[in-house]
Amino acid sequence: MNILLVDDDTNIRTIAVIGLEDMPEWNVTEASSGMEALSTMEKQSFDLVLLDMMMPGMDGITVFNKIKEQAKYAQLPIIFMTAKVQEHEVAGYKKLGASGVIIKPFDPLTLADDIKAILGG
Repeated sequence: MNILLVDDDTNIRTIAVIGLEDMPEWNVTEASSGMEALSTMEKQSFDLVLLDMMMPGMDGITVFNKIKEQAKYAQLPIIFMTAKVQEHEVAGYKKLGASGVIIKPFDPLTLADDIKAILGG
């Protein structure tokens, strides 16, 4: 599975990559901004996007909408990664079409399992 990890925080990306490295069939590509993510998606195909909500320049919802505007990505699972997880916020993310939400700070030891649970196994 090819995963695009989008987060402006280098430490968060590093921790996530460490958390996912036990999954040899998962290939993680990193992007540090929404613009970089969109550019990367033009050159490479992904099975999942892990998307930070709060980034400078282009926030997660804007990136999400730009991805979903493309017909080839209409069904692409996107999981938001955020500290903003009040019940109404999570409901809003799911209403928007997000596959799920991973709460920051997340545990790198359970990250892969959290993703599997969101994706249904």
